[in-house]
Amino acid sequence: MNRQPRQGDPRDVLVDLGDERPQVPARARNQSPIVPRASIAGRALVAVVAIMTFLASMTTGVVLLVSASAAEWQSDVSSEITVQVRSVQGRSLERDVAAVAEVVRNQPGIVEVRPFTREESAKLLEPWLGTGLSLDDLPVPRVIVARIAPGTALDLAGLRGRIAQAAPGATVDDHRAWIERMRSMTGATVFAGIGVLALVIVATIISVSFATRGAMAANRPIVEVLHFVGASDRFIADRFFRHFLMLGLQGGLIGGGAAVFVFGFSESVATWFSGTPVGDQFAALLGTFSLRPTGYLALAGQAALIAAITALASRRTLFSTLNAID
Repeated sequence: MNRQPRQGDPRDVLVDLGDERPQVPARARNQSPIVPRASIAGRALVAVVAIMTFLASMTTGVVLLVSASAAEWQSDVSSEITVQVRSVQGRSLERDVAAVAEVVRNQPGIVEVRPFTREESAKLLEPWLGTGLSLDDLPVPRVIVARIAPGTALDLAGLRGRIAQAAPGATVDDHRAWIERMRSMTGATVFAGIGVLALVIVATIISVSFATRGAMAANRPIVEVLHFVGASDRFIADRFFRHFLMLGLQGGLIGGGAAVFVFGFSESVATWFSGTPVGDQFAALLGTFSLRPTGYLALAGQAALIAAITALASRRTLFSTLNAID
């Protein structure tokens, strides 16, 4: 005896899932998803993605801070030259300093010249020799710092020749060797950061692959029934894709939010300790711990990227598992 469906009963309404998809009641489908929305494996995967996103965001943030600080250092150092005037027997050091300073002032492109006094030059040695030492009997060289106008190509060869004529014991340093070492260090830091990000992405893909296989193993009978009654691989894969995409977004939001909080808190701490010896040393190394708006956008994009990688890795693993069922 065929029972006619009652009018207005939503439990008997069938949802058309396409030519290759089975038809199941909408209410039953919503109450019994193919992939459980909440499970121990799902929560563990969210924790793993959150940790990976946090580590990746911290690495990216530190690389951005170091790169920005290195760029500022290079800009400051490249805009100055240092002249060191040594004491020569039979010559007056004070006269040599005055003569060299005058030569540097007359050089085109120089906007500021500052000769260090004897006490200031001796103070530069305190980090190595300590304080309280009498340097009266030592031939402490004198330092002259000159600032170059932005965008000026300085004739260093001609300047070195004129300075050598004014004071035989004077040398000019344009800090080119130091800038090259700084560029090498910055490049190594960026390369290390890229390596850490690559490891994080690989670890995320491996974790998601295991989680997908675990979800497939737990729901294998349901997946096999859907597969054999006509559900396409794409239909089943879409359900897993959405599930793992949501897990990835949750983990990315947690990990990325924690990293943003750490950088914001570090910036506040750096502001509190500003002006202290410890604060000045950290500021000299990493600047003000302040990420630019583009840096925070990069962290947000990175969290979204990890979420997308999580979903795509699960989809790829699922298709290989469904092929094995075939």
